[in-house]
Amino acid sequence: MREKLTNPEDVRTWPGTIPVEYVYTAGVAGEAYLRAIKERGCLAASTCPDCNIDYLPPRLYCERCFAKTDEPRDVAARGVVETFTVAHRDLDGRPLEPPVIYAFVRIAGTAGGLIHRLGDVEPGDVHIGLEVEAVFRPPAERVGSILDIEHFKPVG
Repeated sequence: MREKLTNPEDVRTWPGTIPVEYVYTAGVAGEAYLRAIKERGCLAASTCPDCNIDYLPPRLYCERCFAKTDEPRDVAARGVVETFTVAHRDLDGRPLEPPVIYAFVRIAGTAGGLIHRLGDVEPGDVHIGLEVEAVFRPPAERVGSILDIEHFKPVG
C-alpha cells in the first residue's frame, strides 16, 4: 500500500484470521533468572564488571557500556513499591472481588524491578515507598515461571 489515507473512514480491513504460531523462549539470561526462581526460590541479577550495575532481570550485556555481564547471582527478593494500580475489573469487564493490586517493585540493590501482584495488603494501605518481599510458591509447585512468585507482601 503506497497510498496515503487522510480519512479514518477509508481504512481498509482484512476480514478473517491470521494463523500465528510461535514458541517463546526466555533466552540465556532469562533462563538463569527463571531457574533461580524455580530451584532456589530467589531472584537472580547480573552485574556489569565495568559499570558495577546489577541488572534484574539479568541481561547478557550492560545496557550502558555493552560489556558482557557476570553470571547471574542471587539477590534478596525484597524491594520498594515505585508505583501501583488497583484493578477492580478483569480483562472482560467483570468485577474483581477482591480487587487486584499490581505494582512496579524496584528490587533493592538493582537497576531493575518487576511488575507483579501485591498480596496480604488492603488497597488503602498500599503506598509508594512501601517495602515488600516476594512470596514464592512451595518448591513442589514451581514450574519455572514468573508466576512462581505468588505475590509481593509488605515486609514485617
